Amino acid sequence: MNTGSPFGGRPSLGSWVTYGLGSENQDLPGFVVIKDNDGQVVNGECAWGTGFMPAVYQGVALETKGPPIKNLRPPELITDDRQQAKLELIDRLNRYHTASHHGNSELEARIRSYELAFRMQAAAPEAVDLKSESKSMQELYGIDEEATSVFGRNCLLARRLIERGVRFVQLYSGTGSKWDAHKGIEKNHSGLCKATDKPIAGLLQDLKQRGLLEETLVIWGGEFGRTAMSEKGDRRDHNPTGFTMWMAGGGVQGGQTIGETDELGLWAIRDKMHVHDLHSTIMYLLGIDHTRLIYHHKGRPERVDMNEGHAYEEIVGNG
Repeated sequence: MNTGSPFGGRPSLGSWVTYGLGSENQDLPGFVVIKDNDGQVVNGECAWGTGFMPAVYQGVALETKGPPIKNLRPPELITDDRQQAKLELIDRLNRYHTASHHGNSELEARIRSYELAFRMQAAAPEAVDLKSESKSMQELYGIDEEATSVFGRNCLLARRLIERGVRFVQLYSGTGSKWDAHKGIEKNHSGLCKATDKPIAGLLQDLKQRGLLEETLVIWGGEFGRTAMSEKGDRRDHNPTGFTMWMAGGGVQGGQTIGETDELGLWAIRDKMHVHDLHSTIMYLLGIDHTRLIYHHKGRPERVDMNEGHAYEEIVGNG
């Protein structure tokens, strides 16, 4: 769902988007990832990595506990002049090493990360400070309620980052495969739905009232559904052959349902969309022709859709 391939080594969707569109704020990362707990995402950082593209396009994961960005502030004993001198020395050493190691994207990304981190010291503290939000705004996202506080905080943080020009923000719900309900599905899904429903509604309402929803594409979904039949009575197995995702904003016409499963909800039978089609459609909604956004790797022209996806242009409707 992130890369279009079950194998590691390909760029994530967020990396393709930042590669194609860049970032509107040079003082913040262009691609940010926020988890709702300190659990492990399947395949780890590969889910927001750049694969064969330069490492500078990889996602920046914010912390789930404490300050979202660690070590943003230098120790009080370190003066600005001392820090500046240190950074300049590191930069000279990195560039000297880079001169004899052309094509090392990790080193180039390291150099840029130092530069970005320095700029972030001025911009990031304000961006991630939710205390400046009104009480009514925090209540809109459910931050005042135990069940919704974590995901609500993440949704509000996502809005603040989008508002400040961060190009791609990816939120994880149930980090650590908590949606993978092979037992007690009713209790499992009820709790996770309760934790996310109000924050999501708050995010959409907030984006709309700020005039941001028209230019912000919101996508919600997972990488598989659940089977129509039960598994040992109170659970459901994986179902990658027929499941639903929804989109809002970003030019998508609301109130429409695209596609259909069979009467059991097991197989997609009409207007089926492969993951490659989904990625191509997302690019289309962002104003990118997925057939022209190419990165050459080992002589092969690579695309986000692995050269086989189709954009579903009808998603914008007739309006």
